[in-house]
Amino acid sequence: MTSSEERIRKELIQRFGDAYKSFGLNKLMGHVVALLIYAPEPLSLTEIARLLGRSKGPVSQILRRLRDHKLVRKAWSPEDNRKDFYEIEPEIFENAFRNNLELIKNNTRLATQLKNKVASVKKGEQLEVLHLRMIEMEAFYQLMEKHYRNFLSEWEGKRSKLMVS
Repeated sequence: MTSSEERIRKELIQRFGDAYKSFGLNKLMGHVVALLIYAPEPLSLTEIARLLGRSKGPVSQILRRLRDHKLVRKAWSPEDNRKDFYEIEPEIFENAFRNNLELIKNNTRLATQLKNKVASVKKGEQLEVLHLRMIEMEAFYQLMEKHYRNFLSEWEGKRSKLMVS
């Protein structure tokens, strides 16, 4: 690996770690994602831990979480079929976006449930304020869901054009 490739790899890993941390996620999660985005071939747990200078335990936990969120997947390697190898999911960015959409849907459901619960009781001034805020929260997240769905629809068209190119 040339020194410029090494600098780019390190910067990518650092920036992804910082980005994940800014979203309240584990910085190591961002490092693993960046490393797998950079890697042209699947990497083993041992390789990932070594390249990131971390122990296998935390890396293994992060890989499990990333797999649960459909951002990375296990891959087969002809070199060693006794170890698990990992690579990014082909739709990693779309899957990350869909994960965010699920959080938004949960917020919409929460707002709807609380709005309905507050509406079903005799309200004092404090509950009236809460009711109005839940109406606003519900409307806000419903609009976000709509825009996320529109974005995904537009992305699917764009992705299919990218695949043809």
